[in-house]
Amino acid sequence: MHKTRILTYISVIALSVLFFSTGCKKKYTPKPRGFFRIDLPEKKYKNLAKDYPYSFKYPVSASIIQNETKKYWINIEYPDLGGKIHISYMKIEGNLDNIINDTRKLAYKHTVKADAINEKVFLRPEKNVYGILYEIEGNAASSVQFFLTDSINHYLRGALYFNCKPDKDSLAPVINFVKEDIIVLMESLEWK
Repeated sequence: MHKTRILTYISVIALSVLFFSTGCKKKYTPKPRGFFRIDLPEKKYKNLAKDYPYSFKYPVSASIIQNETKKYWINIEYPDLGGKIHISYMKIEGNLDNIINDTRKLAYKHTVKADAINEKVFLRPEKNVYGILYEIEGNAASSVQFFLTDSINHYLRGALYFNCKPDKDSLAPVINFVKEDIIVLMESLEWK
């Protein structure tokens, strides 16, 4: 009877060791990092009220900040989203080709980090507004850039930037949201 007890004891220990040694080999799968929920403001627009050689509609949720050194340069700031659209204006003085080439170079400087750069031509001949929208995909510093011109007197350029490290996945909803505002700006632009 004593041998039976020892065999039972050894069997219990062997089964316990076997159970615990195989039970702990579960593979761990790391969970992806989560991102904060972004509350996007309601889409409402107002007209640019100041005396500029251009006018357009911009979001009510954004602020217009005048550049201190350049007369008609402004920033459209999105304080709740941490981003801004830098708007620069130039008077054309026979240098349209050079200005457009410089704008294209600025957009394509992001090629290093971009997955793709899509160009969309913009034409509104009834308002004498022509331009290109650059959609820069990937982890580039600026994801949307554009220019608009009347080809004779006026040239307006814009570039969207955020106050954070570029991450196409986490910024995608905000980029798409602001890109819609840029399209409204382009469609409502008028020269004075």
